[in-house]
Amino acid sequence: MSVVPVADVLQGRVAVDSEVTVRGWVRTRRDSKAGISFLAVYDGSCFDPVQAVINNSLPNYNEDVLRLTTGCSVIVTGKVVASPGQGQQFEIQASKVEVAGWVEDPDTYPMAAKRHSIEYLREVAHLRPRTNLIGAVARVRHTLAQALHRFFNEQGFFWVSTPLITASDTEGAGEMFRVSTLDLENLPRNDQGQSGFRQRLLW
Repeated sequence: MSVVPVADVLQGRVAVDSEVTVRGWVRTRRDSKAGISFLAVYDGSCFDPVQAVINNSLPNYNEDVLRLTTGCSVIVTGKVVASPGQGQQFEIQASKVEVAGWVEDPDTYPMAAKRHSIEYLREVAHLRPRTNLIGAVARVRHTLAQALHRFFNEQGFFWVSTPLITASDTEGAGEMFRVSTLDLENLPRNDQGQSGFRQRLLW
């Protein structure tokens, strides 16, 4: 039994009837009257979640599975099978569901199972990488950066991580060194003896 990305399951890179484990977050949970729950689990390896089919015969079904909400992190172990339903080719018949992390207050959890505006995502920056939109942006940036690095590497250039000079001065870090065109040992002063040092710093 191996831990595999959700993308491997959905794209058929895992053999049917294989026992696998996927790790990710719950996007949605649906419960049927027949005592079966359907979890949509995603891990960021692709845009679509994998469906985990969970029977109420699991020991922690009532205690854990029925309490799962959007954003909970889970570890699902089960068998990869061909999906009889529409929307996905493969799904996981779960034999074990572990909850790695709960959403403390589902009513106030900021990421619902729907599309959010870019303006709203700015307010929840720590969670926005879980959305398909930001995932798509990250993939485009990754591809462009990779292509640029490969091109310049083939031309004989080296990539160097240089220090950043910024106007931000957090927690006194700006006291470590200053960037200026002035001679710090002999600052020009006005008639009042003031140097105007802060105004003449170049950032």
